Amino acid sequence: MNFLKEYEMGDLFVRHAVDEHPEDKYFFMHIHERCEIFYFLAGRAEYLVEGARYPLEPGSLMIMSPLESHRTRILDGSRYERFVINFSVSAVDGIDPKHRLLKPFFDRPAGRGNLYMPSEFPILQPAGIFRALFEDGLDDYGRKVRISSYLFFLLESLFEVYMRRKAAEYKPPESLAEQMVAYVNAHLYDELSVPALAEQFLLSVSQFGKLFKQATGAAPWEYITAKRLSAAREKMRAGAKALSAAQSCGFGDYSAFYRAYVKYFGSSPQSDIL
Repeated sequence: MNFLKEYEMGDLFVRHAVDEHPEDKYFFMHIHERCEIFYFLAGRAEYLVEGARYPLEPGSLMIMSPLESHRTRILDGSRYERFVINFSVSAVDGIDPKHRLLKPFFDRPAGRGNLYMPSEFPILQPAGIFRALFEDGLDDYGRKVRISSYLFFLLESLFEVYMRRKAAEYKPPESLAEQMVAYVNAHLYDELSVPALAEQFLLSVSQFGKLFKQATGAAPWEYITAKRLSAAREKMRAGAKALSAAQSCGFGDYSAFYRAYVKYFGSSPQSDIL
């Protein structure tokens, strides 16, 4: 990464990053516990979200809800520049306690309707908004006020487009890969195996694994484990005991859960119980 500027401010996190010569091998599937707005400024890339593939063009906005897996796929070594805002659901409570502005994030199936194109925002100028978040000379209070204010403006703009799409019965196409990922998510906490999943879609294990990884950026069991661990962590942070969270998220063996948790998060489950 050739340029990185970021600020963590409680419920809010913003990042501006540039890779002059990006390599796809350094970009991995990941999951957040907060909502995300991703603004693509430059490069040749596409975005993978829960099995859906979204081609990007400068000015594209991507939105992800908590626990929605996503990954950038770099298509060549062109300069890659992007802005990111991550925010917790509680960050909107003060102004929007009914969470109306969060409908674009939650009122849709995972991996569907994530991409917003520049042509859908005839008035909004996202580049100027994002750059203003990183202006020098702001103290912490002033920056947090600016990020919060501009976040609500972005959310309102997204909501308006979302409602226009609803009125037009917007339905993104659903590929085989999207069906596979949707099935895994629907049965995430059941007893799963890659051979059984492959059989469900009349594919060989190798065919299923290859298609799934192309779609999500992760092998099937890597994806399942990451989603289960992230869900368990969210439950623990909401007050659940580690054992209960593990069992409810598909882990039958606590020791296996513990080892996977430490490997994935770098800390023990107990350290994440609030």
